[in-house]
Amino acid sequence: MPTAPAGNDSLTRPARAGSGAHQPRSLAWLVLLLTLVGLGAAFALGPSDATTTKATGTGLPASSQSARVAEIVKTFPTGAVAPAIVVFSNTDGSPLTPEEQTVIAQRAAPLGALGLAPAAAQPETLQGRVATLAVLLPTGAADGANSDTVERIRRTAADQLPTPLRAQVTGAPAVRADIGKVFEGADTNLLLATASVVAVLLIITYRSPILWLVPLLVVGAADRLAAVLVGVLAPHAGVQVDASTAGIQSVLVFGAGTDYALLLVSRYRDELHLTDDRFTAMARAWRGTAPAVLASGTTVVLSLLTLLAAELTGNRGLGFAGAIGILTAVLFGLVVLPAALVLPGRRLFWPLVPAVGGAVTADRRGLWSRIGAAVSARPALVAAAGTAVLALLACGGLGLHTGLAQADSFRTTPEAVLGQRTLAAVQPAGAAEPLTLVSGVAAADQVVEAARRVPGVASVTATAHTDRYAEASVVLTAAPGTVASDRALEALRGRVGRLPGADALVGGPTAEAYDTGRANAHDTRLVVPLVLAIVFLVLVGLLRALVAPVLLIATVIASYFAALGAAWLLFRTVYDFPALDTDVPLLSFLFLVALGVDYNIFLIARTREDTVAGHDTRTAVRRALASTGGVITSAGILLAAVFAVLGVLPLITLTQIGVIVGLGVLLDTLLVRTVLVPALVLLTGRRFWWPGRPETTGSNSLHNPAA
Repeated sequence: MPTAPAGNDSLTRPARAGSGAHQPRSLAWLVLLLTLVGLGAAFALGPSDATTTKATGTGLPASSQSARVAEIVKTFPTGAVAPAIVVFSNTDGSPLTPEEQTVIAQRAAPLGALGLAPAAAQPETLQGRVATLAVLLPTGAADGANSDTVERIRRTAADQLPTPLRAQVTGAPAVRADIGKVFEGADTNLLLATASVVAVLLIITYRSPILWLVPLLVVGAADRLAAVLVGVLAPHAGVQVDASTAGIQSVLVFGAGTDYALLLVSRYRDELHLTDDRFTAMARAWRGTAPAVLASGTTVVLSLLTLLAAELTGNRGLGFAGAIGILTAVLFGLVVLPAALVLPGRRLFWPLVPAVGGAVTADRRGLWSRIGAAVSARPALVAAAGTAVLALLACGGLGLHTGLAQADSFRTTPEAVLGQRTLAAVQPAGAAEPLTLVSGVAAADQVVEAARRVPGVASVTATAHTDRYAEASVVLTAAPGTVASDRALEALRGRVGRLPGADALVGGPTAEAYDTGRANAHDTRLVVPLVLAIVFLVLVGLLRALVAPVLLIATVIASYFAALGAAWLLFRTVYDFPALDTDVPLLSFLFLVALGVDYNIFLIARTREDTVAGHDTRTAVRRALASTGGVITSAGILLAAVFAVLGVLPLITLTQIGVIVGLGVLLDTLLVRTVLVPALVLLTGRRFWWPGRPETTGSNSLHNPAA
């Protein structure tokens, strides 16, 4: 049999004597076979996705007032209930006619039958223009049960209404149902959008009609396996994963997994220029890529796991699901992907098939070499200019505030919010979601009178009592989730909480949203230092230095604030968002620091590799920038695009996270990692690696002419 030409790695090429090619080929086939068997078993026996709950609440700690009130009201004869309020009005704003009021009265019986207390569903006319009818629903219903009931209420209320009469269903159960609707089919839509974006960018990056399929299929398999693993493990870990968390997990797996794939493929292509044996090339590429990928994955996983210390169950679920997803992405990127890449041989890269003796990326005199030369010529000026750009963008965040009102949480206005607006025209804006005030029975009258004197309280109505507790409904003048509503709630809790022996507590949906914001603030104060400490320790372990980790973390923090400032300008001028949701700063920080430091890891790890090989720091950083510039830029653009996909969901929180992280990743990729970090390395020279000394030969001097 004739020997294949040099550079031909087809499966038909016989192994050279002593090369041991059959052994790695068999190992690669074994890896793929075991992967397929494992995937088949997981999909056949495991759950269909990562979601373990249909609830969309964040889950407050038991110590919060809202959670304590929720437990107390369960002891009442009616249990914990919340009204779904049917709001009848004319579309032209005209008063309700006697005939229309008769039609509304006739709906009372069928609507009441859908709730817990049919007799309580009686219409009430407000200012002659709006009629309301409350259907009581259990707050502790099984996941999705209230959402189904809300839909039946809407159908029943709107069935064959005479024009121009309309029915809108609002109240806490309706709001939760509308949030749930946002995520109906969200996993599928988000997955398709994410996979499409990744596919397009991989085709552009590789310029091959075949190669892009391999990393896409491997990362897609990792994503589906991660979803099954989370669905199986989350209940045992005591965490809940909702649809939004499952969607973010897919974004993380596709983003990080594709980044790892880009690094490995780039290094593999370079090695194929140096050897005609693809298994040797892959082994070298793996050894060169694995430390950076492991460091990156470890950083992201440990950072996400800090969320397990959070108060909110939603944050804990995201931390758990995200960590499982990244671990799966690392496993597939370092085990499955090499096997899938090496078996087809060089033809996988067609039409740009790498040939032995061809140009290696690190030696190409392309764009990134020219950028490296420009940075090394004036590192101080470049560092100052880069820092000034980040500072200027960060100034865009002046005046930023958090606390998104409930009515402003959706990209498109749902029926529950429209119903609140109709109701607000004829009664206090807080009537759709009244607060629940509970106290000891003996102090009930005193508590009610004190609550009525609180500024911002429109009315207080005693509703029920047991031998131990009394309950009252408090309507605020301000809409739920607004600054005025929060201030009134704080004043109310302060006033009734100071009454001796009253044991008064304030809860309800509006109070839950307020307590969620407070819990998010607590989680931010706890998680942010933990994440920074973890990133620092991982960088110290990888680089065996102390100065380098400090500088790298500082650049990532600077890019976070710059991204936050730029995004806030965008939100105010383009999107017209009034505020950031309470959990957006924390999650954006977590993703940006954990993922953004990846690119610094990839660059500096390659720099350190070249210094150990004998190059001085100046030469090493230029070579690292030239060799990693293209692939890291592609990875950053891809990751930013993947996070931007979160904007396909009509929930403003996810849009804000996607925009902030996307902008931050682009800043990390195009500014921080491209010019700022190399400039800082050049300015510090040998001190960058202190107390380690990775250089073996050459001079570190910025003025070394040989560099």
